Amino acid sequence: MQITEVRIKLVENGAERLLAFCSITIDGAFVVRDLKVIGGPSGPFVAMPSRKLCGHCPSCGFKNPLRASYCNQCGGRVEGAVPRDEGGRTRLYADIAHPINAACRELIERRIVQEYESELVRARQPGYVSRYEAFGDEERPSGQRA
Repeated sequence: MQITEVRIKLVENGAERLLAFCSITIDGAFVVRDLKVIGGPSGPFVAMPSRKLCGHCPSCGFKNPLRASYCNQCGGRVEGAVPRDEGGRTRLYADIAHPINAACRELIERRIVQEYESELVRARQPGYVSRYEAFGDEERPSGQRA
């Protein structure tokens, strides 16, 4: 497997530890978007794309975020068990795509962190424009605008 392209979108004044969004192209044929570069205690690391888990309203069946107290559709009370992982922590998100083994994770993370650090250097140059800016709106990470 070859990572043939990495595009980084630096986050200015992001939520506490969110440093950047990125997308990777694998073998020039497959794109994975919405990876996140997060600042950790031992340096940046990569979080895989994920989605919020939802539960269904017992009255109308509408999908609501797991922590919702009331249904966004009918307004009825929503009471449901929030799933927990094997360590007992609440699971509110599920990975959309993720590496199957440690070697693949290390390959992806090493390349993304390297590109993130290069993007920080490029961002200090006059006239800097992120390569993400070349994407159309439909190709930006969710919630991101120019």
